[in-house]
Amino acid sequence: MADSETVTDIVPADRADQLRLIEALVFASAHAVDEAALAERLPEGTDVAALLADLAALYASRGVNLVKVGGGFIFRTAPDLAERLKIERPVTRKLSRAATETLAIIAYHQPVTRAEIEQVRGVGLSKGTLDLLFEQNWIKPVGRRRAPGKPVTWGTTEFFLEHFGLAGLEDLPGHEDLKAAGLLDARAQPPIFQTEEPDLPLEPTEDEADEPLAAEDPPR
Repeated sequence: MADSETVTDIVPADRADQLRLIEALVFASAHAVDEAALAERLPEGTDVAALLADLAALYASRGVNLVKVGGGFIFRTAPDLAERLKIERPVTRKLSRAATETLAIIAYHQPVTRAEIEQVRGVGLSKGTLDLLFEQNWIKPVGRRRAPGKPVTWGTTEFFLEHFGLAGLEDLPGHEDLKAAGLLDARAQPPIFQTEEPDLPLEPTEDEADEPLAAEDPPR
């Protein structure tokens, strides 16, 4: 059908009016419209199925097609155009205050355990917070503390440095800089977690393979 042609150019006036009505009803509905609902708006005895077939033929070469889904009819984007209509946009996810504080603590005190993070924040830490930072590839497990239970210690990743434009951890603002910017209490003295011995590797050595992960109570 040429661009200048309309429904009334190729079908009788009465039928064209009925096609326009069906077209409007289907277009205006948020859901598929069945034949019974359409028939209620048309003269008694109207061949709704034939009208729908004609309307489908008119739209067959258009950007939208009349299709039957779930027992009703609805306009849908032509299948061959689906890929060309896709739009991809980056979605910015704002970190929660808990996640931001946790990331900062790990960056400045690494390697740290979850319990040590909670000690600095003064509140409990949900598992989901560490999971989120791990999924963002900002933190990673780096070892196990030589303590009962051998808890995992966390540190930042190379991607963390890349994301925040840092050449290295030494480029992080110092405590004095943070205090001067009002981001840290001038009287605050954040604890630094330093152990006498280096942390254990994530994977136990052959000598440690049979050792329990947590300290056991002595036999009674």
